[in-house]
Amino acid sequence: MEADPLSENYGEVVIQDLQSKHISGRRLTEIRFFNETLKDKTVLIRGKIQTSRCVGKNSRFLVLKEKVSSIQCVLTVEDNLSPQMVKFATSLSKEFNVEIEGIVSVPDYPIKRATQNVELQVTKIYCFSEALPNKKKALQPAKQIPHVNPDKCLNFRVLDVCTPANQQMFRIQCQVDSEFMQYLLSEGFLGIDTPKVIATSQTDGPPACLAQSPQLHKQMAICWGFGSVFEIGSVFRAEKSKKLRYLCECIGLDLEMEIKEHYSDVMDVVEGLFVSMFDSLNEKCKKELEAIGNQYPFKPLKYLKKTPRLTFEEGVQMLKEDGVKVNPLRDLNKQLKRKLGKLVLEKYGTEFCILHRYPTAIRPFYTMPSHDNPTYSNSFDVFIRGEEIISGGQRVHDLELLITRAESCGINLKSIEAYIDAFRYGTPPLGGFGVGFEKVVMLFCGLNNIRETSLCSPNPQRITP
Repeated sequence: MEADPLSENYGEVVIQDLQSKHISGRRLTEIRFFNETLKDKTVLIRGKIQTSRCVGKNSRFLVLKEKVSSIQCVLTVEDNLSPQMVKFATSLSKEFNVEIEGIVSVPDYPIKRATQNVELQVTKIYCFSEALPNKKKALQPAKQIPHVNPDKCLNFRVLDVCTPANQQMFRIQCQVDSEFMQYLLSEGFLGIDTPKVIATSQTDGPPACLAQSPQLHKQMAICWGFGSVFEIGSVFRAEKSKKLRYLCECIGLDLEMEIKEHYSDVMDVVEGLFVSMFDSLNEKCKKELEAIGNQYPFKPLKYLKKTPRLTFEEGVQMLKEDGVKVNPLRDLNKQLKRKLGKLVLEKYGTEFCILHRYPTAIRPFYTMPSHDNPTYSNSFDVFIRGEEIISGGQRVHDLELLITRAESCGINLKSIEAYIDAFRYGTPPLGGFGVGFEKVVMLFCGLNNIRETSLCSPNPQRITP
């Protein structure tokens, strides 16, 4: 109901019935659209009170926040605003949800406390939802409060996500999601959705499990003549580790494509996609990155328009020349990958690179061996800041070789019968890759904890919220 400044109960917080019409029947205007062109217009806004301060007995300044935009609202005792109204505004605490009607004005001084450089001269104000008294403490910038344990943040995720850095984190994610989709659509890829409940390959296990990757189905899509496909969807991992770089459920960005000439075709897509994505984030998300950097200081990612591509042998040689002992036919552990990342940064001036032609023995059964030397394969990994984010390459499309490779790796052919059958009617050369959505954002923003980029962070010890 309406807060009547003449009623004897005016000093109490009044909750508006949201089933009724807005104040004066006006449509809500989003705060992000406010600028000088709205001067002298009467508007209606809704948001949370971010700050509240008195200027003498007759004035009150409120900063109202909506998403990541904010505007300063001024209440002054005048002919059309009573002292009771200002007193009522004083009773409203931070994070209270309110609706405010007022007249837009353009002050002759800069407004430092809000994102919009205009003010709203308040004529009416309503409160329709209160906040916990201690919520304002949880929303202070991290540099003003002690370090908070990640589990504590997750226990109070409803507060944690409201911080400026976390609000902007998920806007960065939205941009990554959009850029991934738009770039691939512009390159002629088709978006698909693959099953998440699939047959298990374990002979003595349950008949079905949650998909760890859309790998087999996206390959089958190429067999079906789709040409080039991509998917954005959940993938599931039975992670036993609770380390800060693992999730049991994450968002996978996957693609598969027909290879025209060489498996470098797939690496070309990787390079074009991620350079375009990084450019887009730096150009369109400056405010978001600044807000994240204020809470989690980081150095901007260094990358080149032409991404360095090193063979696995070249990477091993760089490590050996630096005095590191490396088995040339075994995969690199995390320490060696980070070391190689530092060496690449020193030599090429980039934190984004591709390592390809991995030993066949350390890749999945469906990876195509190199025709000139089967010891190595037509595969690659991609690294950001020394961390692996992508694993991909050319797949085996020859039926007999695929069966031989599966049997040599101990795969039960019956469990992948539908996958094998897809190759019985002729399949073009194909390749692709998958990348963890949250990990891309984590490494681009220089974070050390993947839970900062996951909305609810499912892991072996937690499935709520």
